[in-house]
Amino acid sequence: MNLPITDHQHTYDEQGNMICCSLEQRIYSNTEKVQSFNSSKTPHSHTTIENKSQFIKLFIPSIISFLLLITAVIFDKYYTPIWFKEWVRCFWYILSYLPVGFPVLKEAVMSIKNKEIFSEFLLMGIATIGAFAIGEFSEAVAVMLFYSVGEIFQTIAVSRAKSNIKSLLDQRPDEVLVMRDNKLHKTHAKNVNIGEIIQLKPGEKLALDGLLVSDKSSFNSSSLTGESNPDTKHQGDTVLAGMINLNTTSLIQTTSSYADSKLSKILDLIQNASKQKAPTELFIRKFARIYTPVVVILAILICLVPYLILQEYELSNWLYRALVFLVISCPCALVISIPLGYFGGIGAASKKGILFKGSNFLDTISEVQDVVLDKTGTMTEGIFKVQEIIFEQEFNQKEILKLTSVLESHSTHPAATAIIQYVGPLEENIIFDKVEEIPGFGLIGFKNGKELLVGNFKLLERFNISHPIDTLSISSTLVAIAFDKKFVGYILISDSIKVNAKETIQLLKKADVGVTMLSGDKSSIVKSIADSLGIISAFGDLLPIDKVNKLKELKNYNRIVAFVGDGFNDAPSLAMSNVGIAMGGLGSDVAIETADVVIQDDNPIKIPMAINIGKQTKRIVWQNIALAFTIKFIVILLGAGGIATMWEAVFADVGVALLAIVNSIRIQKMNF
Repeated sequence: MNLPITDHQHTYDEQGNMICCSLEQRIYSNTEKVQSFNSSKTPHSHTTIENKSQFIKLFIPSIISFLLLITAVIFDKYYTPIWFKEWVRCFWYILSYLPVGFPVLKEAVMSIKNKEIFSEFLLMGIATIGAFAIGEFSEAVAVMLFYSVGEIFQTIAVSRAKSNIKSLLDQRPDEVLVMRDNKLHKTHAKNVNIGEIIQLKPGEKLALDGLLVSDKSSFNSSSLTGESNPDTKHQGDTVLAGMINLNTTSLIQTTSSYADSKLSKILDLIQNASKQKAPTELFIRKFARIYTPVVVILAILICLVPYLILQEYELSNWLYRALVFLVISCPCALVISIPLGYFGGIGAASKKGILFKGSNFLDTISEVQDVVLDKTGTMTEGIFKVQEIIFEQEFNQKEILKLTSVLESHSTHPAATAIIQYVGPLEENIIFDKVEEIPGFGLIGFKNGKELLVGNFKLLERFNISHPIDTLSISSTLVAIAFDKKFVGYILISDSIKVNAKETIQLLKKADVGVTMLSGDKSSIVKSIADSLGIISAFGDLLPIDKVNKLKELKNYNRIVAFVGDGFNDAPSLAMSNVGIAMGGLGSDVAIETADVVIQDDNPIKIPMAINIGKQTKRIVWQNIALAFTIKFIVILLGAGGIATMWEAVFADVGVALLAIVNSIRIQKMNF
């Protein structure tokens, strides 16, 4: 993860600003200890006892403080030794205060040195030292003790909320067995070249993307998709880094470098997710910077103003009220419970194979009013198969198909893949002098002064090549071909609708979300697919710029729009939408990098699921805000009126923070 930079005293955010909330500081200063404890819960842990002991160490200062405090209270209230008086009594309480109070006071001093004067540490330091000054020794120690214990529980809660995301960082093995000179060599995955054959034994995890060379094998892809069902692959199928081989030893031909694998890109998304803050989170951070100094000023006024008004003024009484006010007013519950809610939402989504690039997108997706869908690879399988070839008699079908296959090898479109698979191995002796791709149209290859056009019929029309085909009468995908300025014919390719596509549309409509389908495919095909899915608004024959214009039309009505796509041509629309959602399984790298949300297994049912997770996360965050403000406001009034004591103040601070944390982690238990 891109954690904030940490030294021994402070934690800084990405901009170099010191984070003044003690919980965030302690999260990162205790990261290794808490992660060690969490790892003891995993089936692969071999150091359970050691990790639990490290977990207990977090509580040692609090345990020492608690035992000394209990002893002092017994000596004070129930059994009073002769020697437990005056300086001995004071020293004993100070001794019980130091294990939990010294780290907080130290942080307060360091914060002041770094010009972060009004920190939570300062509030707690003033409140507890002030309680000592007026003789409320036991309350001073108790407040700091409960505060510290609450901080530890909050640290663990945040770490566990992040654990679903952090665990993915260990999904990629470093070493592989690569076949070289008919021998297996163990080497670092970074040193494996594209096209080399690696061996994967049962139970091992794949480090690189590739194609299955073996006849058949089953994989566990839960780390990528969130689905635990075995995924059976056959020879030539794509397998991705992070998948676990379940049965027979398999051979895999690598198709990407270590840094460019799908899993590497997913891990980059995860590592950078914390940089993108939701508006609510940013507001609370700014609010806390203003809120804390205001609280200190109000506490001073509570202590001193009555002196100017009341005839019978007792300093210790009003000082106590001011100290209670300070404890109550600590912004910890707000500053921590809100990011914790977003961490929970991102973690819950990652469990389902949905990756959010930042908490701000959780907020935005919760407000989506329209979902605009691409067709191929999004609502259909994107796995095309050649059904029929219709060529003019004057052309040699075999030779044209060889040329077409080589030209299509420069494209990542599913239709191109279908043609290449149909034709068979590429002819190595066929080399084009120049190849150009026209987005939304197709490919042009130049060879020996002649041009080969392969794409949709709009490509032929663009180059003024006439043809006798009535494309509107055919409801399948057509790949048109022209050679040397003459119409050759077309290849008819079919695709199938995804299993969960229809249910996806029903769920979106049930959530009162509008659905539109946009595609570069023929209007007749798009309409046929849309009708079978129950989509009323559907448009075909669109170029990438046309899709962008359709999105602009929706946004002009002040609608929050999400676009879902998977191809290179979808990148402009993904960037234009309020929330870009990419199908990450078979989707292009450009689409994944441009999108704000990535669905790892290409399952469209994850679209309404992602919206629901966003809504639930936002609901929990606002529940935490309402809880913190309501309880703190009530107890502040009681404290200023002299009704609430330090004990109520502790509940208003630590208690509310813990309640907010319990509420936040609920999202990880929800069934979406």
